[in-house]
Amino acid sequence: MSVEQTQHTAAGGVQGAAEAVVAAAAATYPVAPGYRLNVRSGPGTGYAVVRVLAEGARVRITCQTTGTRVTGPYGTSAVWDCIGSGQYVSDAYIYTGSDGYVAPRC
Repeated sequence: MSVEQTQHTAAGGVQGAAEAVVAAAAATYPVAPGYRLNVRSGPGTGYAVVRVLAEGARVRITCQTTGTRVTGPYGTSAVWDCIGSGQYVSDAYIYTGSDGYVAPRC
C-alpha cells in the first residue's frame, strides 16, 4: 500500500487492503467438531507435529498457502492455514465458510 493510500485510509476514507487483512486476521475459525488437530511445522503432512489443538479449539489464520492435499470433514483441500510462526493446519479441518482463501497468501 502506498503512503498516499495509507494516509487516506487512516483518515477514515475508503477501506484499503491493509484494513481487510487486519479484519481477516482478527477473525477466529473453529476446528471441526470432535477433532483434535495436529499443528505442523510446515504446510504438509510430511512436516513434524509441533502441537495438537484440543477439541473445540478456534484458530486465528494469519495467512494461507498450498501444501499437501488433505481430505477432512470440510472436503479435500491443498490449502494450509498458518496460525502462528511455524504452525500450520489443514484447511480441510477448519470451518471458514469458504472453499477458497479467507486470508492473504503466505
